[in-house]
Amino acid sequence: MAETGASPLPPTPPAHSPLFRAEHFVWLTARVLEQRIFAHDFLHGAADPVETALDAYRNEDGGYGHALEPDLRGPVSQPLHTARALGVLDNIGRLNGRRVERVCRYLTSVSTRDGALPAIHPSQRGYPAAPFIPIVDDPPSELLSTGPVVGLLHRNEVWHAWLFRATDFCWQAVDSLERSHPYEVRAAVAFLDSAPDRPRAEAAADRLGRLVRDERLVALDPDHLDLYPVAPGYAPGEHHFPYDFARTPQSLARAWFTDEEMARSLDHLADAQQEDGGWPVRWRRWAPGTALEARPMVTIEALRTLRAYGRGVG
Repeated sequence: MAETGASPLPPTPPAHSPLFRAEHFVWLTARVLEQRIFAHDFLHGAADPVETALDAYRNEDGGYGHALEPDLRGPVSQPLHTARALGVLDNIGRLNGRRVERVCRYLTSVSTRDGALPAIHPSQRGYPAAPFIPIVDDPPSELLSTGPVVGLLHRNEVWHAWLFRATDFCWQAVDSLERSHPYEVRAAVAFLDSAPDRPRAEAAADRLGRLVRDERLVALDPDHLDLYPVAPGYAPGEHHFPYDFARTPQSLARAWFTDEEMARSLDHLADAQQEDGGWPVRWRRWAPGTALEARPMVTIEALRTLRAYGRGVG
């Protein structure tokens, strides 16, 4: 039988179950990469086909481009594409070896004077990009792009000269947060969940959780969203919920929420599955193709979160 990335006879979820409906949505709409990821995560598929599909987005400079992150179009490598690629490799247990050395060389080449990453490298200029992503000639270091990358490298016990200064930047950025927005907080959590200094990470997470609640950056009652402001620049209704910050029960952010608050948010996540089997994109849509490419990614992330909390996803 030809290799498909899934087992020859994968277990079939019950008809009309959330997973069955999501599988149909993925086969109908997803890029090859997300199809391979779904097969790996939920149908006992192999890791090799995922890595092969991801290689199509890799550039000679060691970074990743080609709209791997759908809101940035064009071939050039970007930190946000590369962060997503590292997340894929981490998920399949392949964030190691020479591929990581090449990625770290790329990260070094695009780092700012702080040794950290910009959100968008100016090489993006001339290619389509979401209008809410500014492109400037001398971009600053951003926790938004640096935190998840540093967290993933520490999680996989990668050591590289670039990582030392980038880790220092993340600590300084997290410690200095007084006002923030949900995506930056999520980047901070991605760093803190894997930072080697666990006592410091736990203390920083405790302070960050108080900030999230005090600033009402999290919608604790999905039935009364009018009580929670949407961050400036976000799309109307682009709220964030407890599960957005605590993607697994092991996350430091889980301690920010009561069991009732967490259960209510997970109920809301499960109920958000749409008739076609996919979950919606909540951020601003600016082109038809980008939303189509992003929805399978959002769907897989929703399924992973529900499964992590024992919510009936195989």
